[in-house]
Formats: sequence, C-alpha cells, structure tokens
Amino acid sequence: MIKLELDRKKHSLMVKEQSDVSSLQNGFYGQMKRGIIYLSPEEALYVMDIRNGRCYDDVGNEFAFNDVAALFVKNKKLLARYLTYKDYRDKGLILRNATEAEGNYGRSISVKYKGGHFELDAYSFEGLFFPNDLITLVDEEKVGKELYERYWIGQFGTYKAAHRGKISKLDIYETIYLLKHGELHLKNSNLEQVEKFAKKRIKFFTDMYLVYEDWRKRGYVIKTGFKFGTHFRIYFPGASPVRSEDEWMHSKHVIHVFPRKHKQIISEWARAIRVAHSVKKTFILAIPGKKAEIKVNPKKPRLDFVAYHRKKGGIETPKDGTPRYLMYSLTEDEYIGGEELAKALAECNQYGLEMIMGISDRESSVTYYVIKAIDLPGSEYEYYEIEWIQP
Repeated sequence: MIKLELDRKKHSLMVKEQSDVSSLQNGFYGQMKRGIIYLSPEEALYVMDIRNGRCYDDVGNEFAFNDVAALFVKNKKLLARYLTYKDYRDKGLILRNATEAEGNYGRSISVKYKGGHFELDAYSFEGLFFPNDLITLVDEEKVGKELYERYWIGQFGTYKAAHRGKISKLDIYETIYLLKHGELHLKNSNLEQVEKFAKKRIKFFTDMYLVYEDWRKRGYVIKTGFKFGTHFRIYFPGASPVRSEDEWMHSKHVIHVFPRKHKQIISEWARAIRVAHSVKKTFILAIPGKKAEIKVNPKKPRLDFVAYHRKKGGIETPKDGTPRYLMYSLTEDEYIGGEELAKALAECNQYGLEMIMGISDRESSVTYYVIKAIDLPGSEYEYYEIEWIQP
C-alpha cells in the first residue's frame, strides 16, 4: 500500500513515507521537494486505482477515489487527462506534466513533400454545366482526352476504362480551376454563377477549393476522396491515369479539409482517419488560410503531457532519455477546432517534439494518433500527416 496525504486547504496530494517516496521516485511520479513527493491529480488517482494507494487527510479521515476526484472535477479535461495518463502508464511508458517541457528537443516534427509548378497548355474549349450535379460535361473529344491523359483533369470515357466513351466529366473543383486558370467557357453559366451554386450546396466550399487549388498549382493530382470517407485523394507530381487495363495507379494519400474556424466532433474526425488507414493511405489534415503567429506560454501549456516512448532495449525515461511527444488528451465526444489544433501543433514546434493525440472513447479505451507537419514548398497553408499508432 502507498499512503497519500491530502492537504484539504490547498488541495495538494503528497507522499511522505520514505519507502513510498522511493518507490514513486523510481517510477518517475510527481515532483520531489525536500524529501516529499507531490502528485498531480492524475498521478494520485492512478496510484489509488492501480497501485493500491490510500488517501488520508491530516486528521486521519480516509478519502476514496471519487472523494479525491471530486476535489478536482472542475479541472479542465480532468477525466480525459486521467484516462490517457492511465492507459499510457499501463503500457509501461512515462508521462510527465507538459509544464516540464523546456528548450528544444530536436525531434523531427515535419515531413517534406515535393515542390512543383503546374502549367497548363492553352486549351480553349466549351462545356455544359449541370448545376444540380455540380459537374461539367465536355464533348470535344480531343480536348477532353488530352486534359485527362496529360494532366489527369476530368474523367474521360468511363472510370478505369477511358476507351469506353468520348465524353469528359469535370467535377466542381476542376470546373472552377479551369474557369480561373484555363480557357474553359460554359454554354450556360459563368464563374460567378458556378461558385454561387457550389457555395450553396457544399459546406465550407471556399476552404475546400483553396486546398484543391493549392495542391494543383504545385503539380499534384487531386481527385475526389468519396470512396475513402474524405474530401480528396491525391497523387504526387508525375502521376498519370494512362496505364494498361491491369495496372491502375492507386493513390497513397487522402486529404480532409478542416476549416480554421470550424469545430468538429472528435469521433467523426477519428473515423475518417481510421478509414484511410484501413485502406493503407496516408491521412492528411488540411487547415486552409494563412498561418498566424502563435505565442507559446510555458507556464500555461495547451497540451497535457510530455510523453516518453520506447528505445532499443527498454523505454525512455527522464533520467536517461528525452521525451518524444507532447500529448493532447481528448474524449470522443469533445469538439476540436482547426485553429485550436494549429495552436497545439505550434507548441510542439516550439519544443521540437512530435504531437501525439490520445482519444479515450466511452469505454475508456484510448486510441493514439501521431501528427507531423507537412512542408509543402510554396504553400501558406497548414497540412499535417496523421498516423494511427499503438504505443
């Protein structure tokens, strides 16, 4: 048994008995001050739940787990923090309070993508826009075929069977891109009208189009991600749909657009990531809009824990290693915004640590995602690779 002592006035939790102090110190719990270990609420609750800790006040009254939890229940994200703390500790890994982060740990927090510039030859052609479907049809066979085979714009003929048919289909993003940057003319509409239809039908359409245009301008092929539960799938510069019938090029990346001012429930966001990973695709989160300068306050971190991980032959610890992540603790029914996420990632950048997001579901099972910034040359927007991991 480990004996915890509660200072009811200060709501502080400590361990004084020498054998208990040594045990917790060896396990990297709490803060040592003059031979006494002071525990955070999450640490104290973990010791009570898992390590047979018992808590008493200064006159000998015993406090059960919920009695202690009730003292801190108004703390922001207490349960989310506790559940992720418990799960990570149960895996034999070390978590410390995020306020302990200092300096720059020099971890690789970004991945560089290819730069490029997309140039479209001058094609002057006409299409018919279908406002109810947000699709444009082009019946000029030569132009439609060249746009498809040379630039992978539109769908000529039949999907995965371009030789079947002579009509080219342009989706709404391709339509607007060609109206702005090509020589597409519409029989029955114009750019302003098309954008009006799109904004009426598609939520956050402006943000969606900005992401489409940003990647297209850099030479990437960007198509619908409907089959994978995301907004777009992308192919790196040089990708082509011209293959033999038994050799179709498959995308390896999908993009989900997360508007900066929008908040989305975690469960929906996580579902899209899991679908992408189930089909072996890298999930990219896009936050359009110019990056803002974000100040980091070391005394009031946005993230929750400094997380140590594994190394060859053991685990990293504060004694002989450095942390790998800053952890963001959430529950599946919380909402998170694009701006909020961008600020959290800026904090990771400040300390040179990767971001790991721990999401506890309604059964208290925790799922982890590692998030790395993408360096896309020339882009002013924020993009992040998100990977599901099992620590």
